[in-house]
Amino acid sequence: MSNSSDRLSHLSPEEKRSLLAKLLQEKAAAKEAPEVPSAHYRFDLYPEYLQLKRQLAEITALGMHNPFFTVHERVSADTTVVAGRELINYSNYNYLGMCGDPVVNRAAQEAIDRYGTSACASRLSSGEKVLHRELERTIADFMGTEDCIVYVGGHATNVSTISHLFGRNDLILYDELSHNSIIQGCFLSGATTISFPHNDAAALDEILRDRRHRYRRVLIVIEGVYSTDGDIPNLPEFIAAKKRHKTFLMVDEAHSAGVLGKTGRGICEHFAANPADVDLWMGTLSKSFASCGGYIAGSTAVVEYLKYTSPGFVYSVGISPPNAAASLASLQVLQAEPERVTRLHQRAKLFLELAQARGLNTGMSRDSAVIPIIVGDTIKSIQMSHHMWERGINVQPMFYPSVPENAARLRFFMSCTHKEEQIRATVDILVEELYKLSGESNGRSQ
Repeated sequence: MSNSSDRLSHLSPEEKRSLLAKLLQEKAAAKEAPEVPSAHYRFDLYPEYLQLKRQLAEITALGMHNPFFTVHERVSADTTVVAGRELINYSNYNYLGMCGDPVVNRAAQEAIDRYGTSACASRLSSGEKVLHRELERTIADFMGTEDCIVYVGGHATNVSTISHLFGRNDLILYDELSHNSIIQGCFLSGATTISFPHNDAAALDEILRDRRHRYRRVLIVIEGVYSTDGDIPNLPEFIAAKKRHKTFLMVDEAHSAGVLGKTGRGICEHFAANPADVDLWMGTLSKSFASCGGYIAGSTAVVEYLKYTSPGFVYSVGISPPNAAASLASLQVLQAEPERVTRLHQRAKLFLELAQARGLNTGMSRDSAVIPIIVGDTIKSIQMSHHMWERGINVQPMFYPSVPENAARLRFFMSCTHKEEQIRATVDILVEELYKLSGESNGRSQ
């Protein structure tokens, strides 16, 4: 011990501290690192993935086909073909029958012949095509706005636009039933985000009275038609709140463009509003317009700013030429044939009235092409979807977390291509299958 002390005695205090630190470091390194749980580095052991596998196994255990990722073998319109079997189809967004229309198909084919299958670059850096400008000009004119920007994806349109235009010191108020793309854009923005009760302009107004003065910019986000319930907000009330509190207003028209209004110009036409009273008109090209992508229509200033700075536009390839051509042709066909919208309204109204007359729960749906049939719990919705499938009808279930736990449903998308006899037969079958399922449930509970 004395020899060790003697060896250290000549060291300076600084050298002793250095030696002590080295010894402690070696001691720490000698300790065995704790075992890393397998679930922390293997996707197949993710608890969330295992939960998904359990849910899928429950469907199989009930003796039902998996309703998801069904492979369709031709154009999806009023009917579809799966595994060689034709079914009446209510699970697609082909509201106006533009997908598969010969004029639309031909436009896409001609675009491929001229431009190929890809824009091959971001539009900012050599990906711009004549078709892009024509499509944006046509959408702007159709919507009654100064200009328009087209993104390559609908979900990305909301995420990139909202998160880019708003940030710290800003406030975003969104409807509690907003689509995932809106919510993701809000959270990624870094702004303060608050949801307000569904379609409640008075509650929104109260929040604004209390909070508007604390923030720089404020955005209100609503949808033209809510895709799980098929209901419509009172646009004039939200415009009034926007003006009163000096905010921005954004309307997501994914399910209302081409659907609402006498000529399909959306919720603005439905309420005879002034397009300039909404700052950001968002829409998708994958529903009424037979393609893939999204757009923001608005003022020249916001469109120009987004084209030069929005990450989802600047750092993404431009929408492909055949997709751009298909949407452009769809808009042109719609303007030449507005009777498609009239027929869509008639078919949706017929389905809704027949369903309600038979006592089916259609929730809040009105004046839109989205009609839910609310059946209650998750298992019941999956069983109903399966029974409808067996009867020759393709309709998807929706359940928690997409909707509240006690509000699982079948969601029917109407198309102008549906025939009246298809709709009448469908409602009859719905009633029969719900009655049988209710009887089975009562039998099991006794």
